[in-house]
Amino acid sequence: MKKILLRFLSLIVTLLLAALWIILNPHPAFAQVNTINYSNMSLENRDFSNIDLTGVTFVAAEMRGANFQGSNLTNAILTKGVLLRANLEGANLSDALVDRVTMDGANLKNAIFTQATLTSSRFYDADITGADFTDALIDRYQVSLLCDRASGINPVTGVSTRESLGCR
Repeated sequence: MKKILLRFLSLIVTLLLAALWIILNPHPAFAQVNTINYSNMSLENRDFSNIDLTGVTFVAAEMRGANFQGSNLTNAILTKGVLLRANLEGANLSDALVDRVTMDGANLKNAIFTQATLTSSRFYDADITGADFTDALIDRYQVSLLCDRASGINPVTGVSTRESLGCR
């Protein structure tokens, strides 16, 4: 009898917490139906400059030479993307998933990568002057390579590239 009463009380508490969460969070984050999806597309040399691309998906997209200058890519998903020699100058990639992306030779001047996930991504010969990587998740080896050429201060966040990477 005692076990049944405890289970019943547990169920009541769970239901009350769920109801409270719904009441206090009137706009829960559900998947967006109208999110733009560029997955597996060839987007070479496309111009996406100064566009709001918040939450857009670019999974396994071919984006060599694409122009994202000044664009908002907050919460975007660029997993397995190819951004060779792409222009992301001044782009905001805060909270973006940039996992397994090749950014060799890319222009990342003054880009913002705060809290972005950049695991298994490459930045060989990328210009990172003024880029902000604060709280970004980056492989240690890539951080050491980035620190070798890190310089500048991001004009939007005021954070130095070296400081944001934790360079010594």
